[in-house]
Amino acid sequence: MEQKLLRWDSSSYLKTPADELAYLDACLEEAGDDAAFIAKALGNIAKARGMTQLAKDTGLGRESLYKALSGEGNPSFATILKVTRALGLQLRASTLAS
Repeated sequence: MEQKLLRWDSSSYLKTPADELAYLDACLEEAGDDAAFIAKALGNIAKARGMTQLAKDTGLGRESLYKALSGEGNPSFATILKVTRALGLQLRASTLAS
């Protein structure tokens, strides 16, 4: 019997701000040194909310945002800050648990 696999789309499971926050926290914990992983996580949150609105809120082009937050792009830190601010998220620092 042949099995059909569906592409996983994290953005379809991000229904509330609490979901988004828990997702981003988990991604930050898992990412290690993989900045593209974090960019992709922000892209999933942006997709869940609507990329067109994010483009308006950041002043960046929608296509540019898709590319930067795809996990394949290389967004500047300034872009990451604009995106997190527009999404109502705040990056915070804490010490690593030993």
